[in-house]
Amino acid sequence: MDGIVIAIDTREQRPYAFPGAEVKTLPTGDYSLIGLEDRVAIERKSKTDAYGSLGQGRARFRRECERLAQLDYAAVVIEDTLPGFLQRPAHSKMSPASAVGTLLAWSVRYRVPVFFAGDRAHAQALTAKLLHMYAKYHGEVRVEQHA
Repeated sequence: MDGIVIAIDTREQRPYAFPGAEVKTLPTGDYSLIGLEDRVAIERKSKTDAYGSLGQGRARFRRECERLAQLDYAAVVIEDTLPGFLQRPAHSKMSPASAVGTLLAWSVRYRVPVFFAGDRAHAQALTAKLLHMYAKYHGEVRVEQHA
């Protein structure tokens, strides 16, 4: 798994610290791999951000999921457990059942898995592992297309 460089989107508000990572504007998602930005992306969400994205930011998040669905591999990583996520943030009026239901429905509709990572540290480790797994299984098949 040596030789891969994680790309962090310039708009990421609370970026993870990955050794050797490069900050750049990504077409979609918060994390990718340098040279494979058009093929793989991970979208990071805190619980508060996820509820906001499913409520007021719903249309924008739906468009993000549509873009993620165009990639070879994409995932949403949530920095909470499922039981923790079911405890609605104080500022949100969205029911936890609706929030989880939307995440599950969009996961199936757009074929973008949602991972409840437990906490921020585990979400960072999971993000790195998913990107490394993509590089291991799919990174070497990158072929330039010529018309």
